[in-house]
Amino acid sequence: MIWQEQPPLPARRLGPLDWLRVVARVLPLLVILAICFPLLLVLRLPERAIWGLNRPVTPWITQGVCIAACWLLAVRREVIGRPMVQRGAFVANHVSWLDIFVLNASKRLYFVAKAEVRGWGGIGWLARGTGTLFIARRVAAAKAQQQQMEARLAAGHKLLFFPEGTSTDGFQVLPFKTTLFAAFFTDRMKNILHVQPVSLRYVAPVGDDARFYGWWGDMAFGPHLLQVLASRAQGCVTVTYHAPLKVADFIDRKALAAAAEAAVRSGA
Repeated sequence: MIWQEQPPLPARRLGPLDWLRVVARVLPLLVILAICFPLLLVLRLPERAIWGLNRPVTPWITQGVCIAACWLLAVRREVIGRPMVQRGAFVANHVSWLDIFVLNASKRLYFVAKAEVRGWGGIGWLARGTGTLFIARRVAAAKAQQQQMEARLAAGHKLLFFPEGTSTDGFQVLPFKTTLFAAFFTDRMKNILHVQPVSLRYVAPVGDDARFYGWWGDMAFGPHLLQVLASRAQGCVTVTYHAPLKVADFIDRKALAAAAEAAVRSGA
């Protein structure tokens, strides 16, 4: 399901200077990916042999690439609060493909994404390589996927998912879906896990539509990417880490999801 309450923004026609900015920003990023992604895949071999599911080395590479991407795109990040040190997961509102870079630049983590992302060309390739956990929207797969989440959390992975289930224009937070919260309430995990709500608030470049960074509905990725790359001046994003929620303090997944949603809304 995708959110389409607002019509997509019209794409601005790009001139010669716009294309120069696109090239100046994308080429260094491609060079960084060409070096770092193969290195990550090579290091995963000994990492897997020695530590299994745990990954003490390669997440640093992913975080470094995302910090570099934010710098090259010139999107300023302001971070309020601190990522938790406790075992558990993060939940955030979903505005744009930029969320992936912004959130990974602030904390080493692994995303939980819908299974369709696996087949999204280069994006799916990068997602698989960096340890994304893919979730299928099928009832028959729910139990196995809950076990996968539990195994990753037990290994110390910090997972992050977007409970809205889709992205918006950034000016509202949709009701949180509660299904994935069930993985926190198993007998093995509920007394040791925390969930930290995270709010993302984007500010568009001066003179652009306030929804400039939003990517929603059936908006194509390529044209939106070009609009961001071509922007002469960029805006900023505020990442707010709210107080972690102890899973054991909540009666069930719905109560935990409601508390997380309220916290995200307060900063989005």
